[in-house]
Amino acid sequence: MVSNPPRRATAARFTAAWLAGCALLLAIGGCSASGGNDAKTGGANGGAAPAVLTVPTDAKTIADAADRIAPGGLILIEPGVYTETVSIDTEDVTLRGLDRNAVIIDGEGLRPEGVVVTADGVRVENLTVRSHTFNGVLVTGMHDGDGAQAHGLDGYDTLDPEKFPPIERFSISHVTSYNNGLYGIYAFDSNHGSITDSYASGSADSGYYVGQCENCDILVRANTAENNAVGFENANASDSVYIVANRWSNNRVGMTLLSNYQEAFLPQKANTVVGNVIADNTSEQSPEQADGAFGIGVGISGGQSNQFSRNTVAANPYAGILVSGSEDISATGNTFSGTVFADNGADLANISQPRAAASGNCLTAGDSASVVPSTFAVADCGNAQQDAAADGTLTKPVSPKGMSFLKVPAPPAQPQLPGDLHKAPAPLPATVGAPDDLETIPAPARDWRPSS
Repeated sequence: MVSNPPRRATAARFTAAWLAGCALLLAIGGCSASGGNDAKTGGANGGAAPAVLTVPTDAKTIADAADRIAPGGLILIEPGVYTETVSIDTEDVTLRGLDRNAVIIDGEGLRPEGVVVTADGVRVENLTVRSHTFNGVLVTGMHDGDGAQAHGLDGYDTLDPEKFPPIERFSISHVTSYNNGLYGIYAFDSNHGSITDSYASGSADSGYYVGQCENCDILVRANTAENNAVGFENANASDSVYIVANRWSNNRVGMTLLSNYQEAFLPQKANTVVGNVIADNTSEQSPEQADGAFGIGVGISGGQSNQFSRNTVAANPYAGILVSGSEDISATGNTFSGTVFADNGADLANISQPRAAASGNCLTAGDSASVVPSTFAVADCGNAQQDAAADGTLTKPVSPKGMSFLKVPAPPAQPQLPGDLHKAPAPLPATVGAPDDLETIPAPARDWRPSS
């Protein structure tokens, strides 16, 4: 029996849960209770908000520093384990660890969030977030006076873009996120941002997530995802999303592009996916994927007009790239060129059902691939309905039992952010844009890893 590619797990992520966790844990150094920029002061005696704060030298906790810092300010965190949630609601703040591997924001398996960003222009860099029940780092435009949220997926109420305008400008760089209960690094209702040079493992949903944005202008580059249920996930994030030179390997599923009725801005479309390694997605040291998916490199479920160029897709025993519809949304117009396929169960397979039949998905002529069925993405690449695999055609590997997200082994030490860590950066630019080298990035070797 051929099963569908993975969809997202149902999870309660509404404000009430966040607030409940904060209320319970304030006594042990929990959540920031910031009142916004108008509450910022330099300290107990008032005065101007400081431009630079060092934790714990100038502020006892990171949350305290986030409450006090001036717009455009720099928060420097000295090595240590910080058992708190940090909420940043001040524009253009940089939150920076002075040692990526030794500055640890630890949820202790109790707190839902590590770092929550609800202001424009924020940087989070050179630190580790671990053991939160929901997310390691969350950047979201969905916030109000009661706190921040991402869509909870418990109903079909979609985002109201007028009530929740997206975050404009964000950067997450050189962040290690591991053993978090849903997502490692999560950008939702956010535009004009980048996630770079980071590492995510042990996430029970996905290591990285970009979702629910139009004309997103988001770059995801030089990241690694290992030992997650899914390495990278996109639901309804479309247009000008660049997924470039990452390693999505040793997960249960490497990456997914999904159209999801439970979020706004259907369908998912027009991502550019170049120069990634998507290999060996057979991890047993990982949480179970919600639908039991295993051994898949790329799952496209109702994704449309995505361009895959010069990726290495190898050793995914179910399928290198698995295409299907999502409810009644068809996978259409996805193109695959210059892909290096090796040792997959099937390199490229279509399991779409008649209700959402695939069309216009094309493998570049001359590219070597095992295609199931043999005519898919090779013939009839126009608007005609494309053939799908019959039940039993693909051999589905047995999915091993998953482990608790808290028990996935910790990752090795990761590279530090280069440069003078004490120097405040210039404000983030208004737009990110496509990488200048997009057309020259080659298909990487299977053992290639991003480096800083």
